[in-house]
Amino acid sequence: MKLTLKVWRQKNAQDKGRFESYEVSDVSKDMSFLELFDVLNERLINEGKEPIAFDHDCREGICGMCSMYINGRAHGPWDQTTTCQLHMRAYNDGDTIVVEPWRAAAFPVIKDLTVDRTAFDRIIQAGGYISVNTGNAVDANAIPIEKQDADLAFAAAACIGCGACVAACKNSSAMLFTSAKVSQLALLPQGHPERTSRAEDMVMQMDKEGFGSCTNTGACEAECPKGISISNIARLNREFFSAGFTS
Repeated sequence: MKLTLKVWRQKNAQDKGRFESYEVSDVSKDMSFLELFDVLNERLINEGKEPIAFDHDCREGICGMCSMYINGRAHGPWDQTTTCQLHMRAYNDGDTIVVEPWRAAAFPVIKDLTVDRTAFDRIIQAGGYISVNTGNAVDANAIPIEKQDADLAFAAAACIGCGACVAACKNSSAMLFTSAKVSQLALLPQGHPERTSRAEDMVMQMDKEGFGSCTNTGACEAECPKGISISNIARLNREFFSAGFTS
């Protein structure tokens, strides 16, 4: 295939930025989207030009590093698929593909398609943990847990922290991410000791980072590559309001 890429180029957070167009030929339908950028970058380097900076790591859909806004959708046209798992068979010969970074004040651009998502790390640091004694690992069956609770906690823990929810939200809200991290611990007995402070501290940190408010549009769940449910947001709201009465 022959494709036209319109890619956002930006030197740093202070640079105004602009779109640049690139023609890419001999694109195999079996290539992943990131492999397309590998081919383009190799050509740019051989031509003595600056390669396009973009985040990537595992390329298996589990690390949450890849973060491209493709033709107006986070991670591209396929549902519940990360950018690295998106393949070129999703496109046709002659297509024009517009690629941008995540757009959010809390995710400042570092360079080109790479954004700073350490705001997520600081939200986790505020309360996304449990206190445990050191020593040998506790037996998996030592604490009985209801099957339904275990399944809900596991589903929430599937969040990879990629930031697609923020990029898709018109308000740049991080409620889906924060609620998933709160839910995976609130549903389990191991997470109960810090349950009250966790909800308050993580929501306070989320607001401090500059993320917007949630207006229940549902775009975050629709674009989440792991299908995290917005029912977690309802659980976070309950945890937060309960904490206000008990803390």
